[in-house]
Amino acid sequence: MLVREAMTSPVVTTVPSATVRQAIRVLHERDVTALPVVDAEGRLVGIVSEMDLLRGEFEADPRAFARPRTTPSAPVPRHVEDVMTRDVQTARPTTDVAELAETMVRTRIKSVPVVDARTVVGIISRRDLIAMLARGDARIRDDVVAAISEIAPGGPAWEVSVEDGVVELRGPHDERAQKIVEVLARTVPGVTRVCVRPGVQP
Repeated sequence: MLVREAMTSPVVTTVPSATVRQAIRVLHERDVTALPVVDAEGRLVGIVSEMDLLRGEFEADPRAFARPRTTPSAPVPRHVEDVMTRDVQTARPTTDVAELAETMVRTRIKSVPVVDARTVVGIISRRDLIAMLARGDARIRDDVVAAISEIAPGGPAWEVSVEDGVVELRGPHDERAQKIVEVLARTVPGVTRVCVRPGVQP
């Protein structure tokens, strides 16, 4: 599966000059965990997350402490450009989702902007990947069968079974046909692995 098939698009963005509170309201109202930061031409210049926006926003409640706590002397960040991450991990629409998932696990990044020539065209998060994996086996099977039927209407029949996202295909003893249906099955959202096994020789 490619990133363009799993990403959220259009994507909610913000600008460097937005205030921290404005960005916080957007995150809350749009139910997202990160906002790509773009310039006037829509080009990516950073990303701001929930964690970034929480920095310095709360003062200590004196009721929680036996002794008064001193207030930090550093000024509280006021604008998105003060807290955003400028070195951003990005993906392209044609990036393999499996490759991106490995990167996200390794780096512990939660959201990755999807860019095409520096223009933000989407965003993909852990939540998007979980949504793909949460698709039911019956729905995945229907989509695999539909994909095979669309590319080869009236062609040889394929037995399709799905268990926990793993697709098993049984069909003709034809290596080229087997390779085609394997590739088709891998493009279906929610598919984690594909096994092609020869069916009964006609």
